[in-house]
Amino acid sequence: MKKASFNPSRRRLFKTLAALGATSATAGLLSACGRDSGKAQAALSFSEIPHGLDHRHHLPEGYRADILLRWGDPLHPGEGDFDPAGLSAETQAKRFGYNNDFIAFMPLDSAAGPGENARHLASGNSRRGLLCVNHEYTQPHLMFPGYRDEASATRSVSAEHVAIEQAACGHAITEVEKTADGWQPVLQSPYNRRITLATPMLIVGPAAGDQRLRTRDDPTGTRVSGTVGNCAGGKTPWGTVLIAEEGFGGAFQGDPDNIADPVEALNHHHFGISAGNRNWGEHDSRFDIEHEPQEPNRFGWMVELDPYDPASTPRKLTSLGRFQHEGFTLVCKPGQPVVAYGGDDDEHQFVYRFVSRHSYLPGRDQHNRALLLDGTLFAGQFNDDGSGRWLPLAFGHGPLTPENGFRNQADVLIDARRAAALLGATPMDRPEDVETNPVNDCTYVMLTKNKRRTTADAANPRPKNATGHVVEIVPPGAYGRRDHASATFQWNTFLLGGNPNAEDPRLRGAYGQQSPGAISAHGWFANPDNVAFDPRGNMWVATDGCEDFGFHDGLWAMATEGELRAAPRHFFGCPQGAEVCGPEFTPDGSTLFVSVQHPADARHSTFDKPLHRWPDNDTKKAALPPRPSVLAIYRADGKPVGS
Repeated sequence: MKKASFNPSRRRLFKTLAALGATSATAGLLSACGRDSGKAQAALSFSEIPHGLDHRHHLPEGYRADILLRWGDPLHPGEGDFDPAGLSAETQAKRFGYNNDFIAFMPLDSAAGPGENARHLASGNSRRGLLCVNHEYTQPHLMFPGYRDEASATRSVSAEHVAIEQAACGHAITEVEKTADGWQPVLQSPYNRRITLATPMLIVGPAAGDQRLRTRDDPTGTRVSGTVGNCAGGKTPWGTVLIAEEGFGGAFQGDPDNIADPVEALNHHHFGISAGNRNWGEHDSRFDIEHEPQEPNRFGWMVELDPYDPASTPRKLTSLGRFQHEGFTLVCKPGQPVVAYGGDDDEHQFVYRFVSRHSYLPGRDQHNRALLLDGTLFAGQFNDDGSGRWLPLAFGHGPLTPENGFRNQADVLIDARRAAALLGATPMDRPEDVETNPVNDCTYVMLTKNKRRTTADAANPRPKNATGHVVEIVPPGAYGRRDHASATFQWNTFLLGGNPNAEDPRLRGAYGQQSPGAISAHGWFANPDNVAFDPRGNMWVATDGCEDFGFHDGLWAMATEGELRAAPRHFFGCPQGAEVCGPEFTPDGSTLFVSVQHPADARHSTFDKPLHRWPDNDTKKAALPPRPSVLAIYRADGKPVGS
């Protein structure tokens, strides 16, 4: 078969944007973030894998993937092998949770102990560390026998199964090491810990103690049990991990229109809380909004935890706002404010930035741990001419006043979505991961899709956007030394997801803006979700939705500058029904960790009759079900991944 050329030039990207009728097609081509010197970015040299769809995972030749942690795997000695029939809430709380997502690798220094964060981080150890993994949500029809489909496992889940679900959510901290036999968990580690919906947490920052955060169980509004909907996250240079609370609304049930307070009723509607949601509230009354109408306000935050201190109490950071956090990732430069970027994972929602009041001071951990408590949250405005502004979500600023229903800064942060809309922030096509490239110092926004969009604009150029796109934010300043605290920025369209040969311009992808013919028939993808950067500055994009186009979700890698800028190469493919999440490199780039989430999630697939049984692929009489898992990927020759 004749090999097709799938890579449009920069001119074709211009034509694609123009064909879409964007208000200003040229806006998407301004201010690309590249070197002034013209020096080429290090090339990616792996053998690309083809598009495909089956019950296995796929890697390039010369790579190995260790199945490191699976749902139900023990985190401590003596717990025994996973037996789904014998699972209880108590045993699940000691085991790896369900639907793993965000991953943070935190190096360990063998000469340092708990609480010595700086020494551990300074070691840069890439063969031993703490793997910090989110557990986003549960799927009873794939976890337990007896449910005929996903719908029946939403409204009729037993109290026993609900308790197990709640213990399977949250976060896991597990020591791991690379041995002669590959990567393995260290079960005797004192660091191993589960964070669940029963874990005590503090509420800190400007909204802490506000009347809207007070409940029967916590009249102070400063303490809460657990976390849920944990999607992506971030890391801090003082050795803590940030985990997001994204789809928390689905954990609550009840009719918002039965809430006496119209402010809270509207608030609950905004996050999809309804009487038809999963029935956790029948067995745990705090998840019934008609019993505890303000409990949802205690979710939807970023949570900071210290993996190096097993006795530490996680804290919810209200300064970073309340919405469906995909995650928040930090830019920390000595002597400058900390800047954090994040997205609100829903259609027509916003990109956010937080700027701390005080500056980051390396080595001053006590000072630095307070930086995320005090500062200003902003929402992004992406103008049609390629310029942008950060709009402050500050009580009393513009429309954020009592006349519009805001009593104080707590209201602004609790209702960050409404505040951002009133300020004139740009509604985006489901902004998910937002991360800054450590080499070129520009920031990239994964916009997964938005089929509900009817009117396009320059930053969201496709109506009924089914394939997603990536936007590049270019703060003012020189290459690698940009001012992320500036009130203004430039932006451009980095790529458009989709098949470059699609006849419909709404589905037509655009890649490789400077080098025609640079990607293969397998280089295109749809629905960018998570993103990571290797030590050389190459971008690695994880997808969520490629099965709608006939092939697996996975990982695609590409340069962010030079001739191969935005020209993806296909690196990893998921088993059918799964998406890949949380790509994370060791400090030296020699290992890439990925989460494979919800394998075998497909129509008619259940615990009793799963589509497949990845990763164990166990077909015995007492067969193991499909299990979300973390893989450790590395080259057989030990060289950096992708090189």
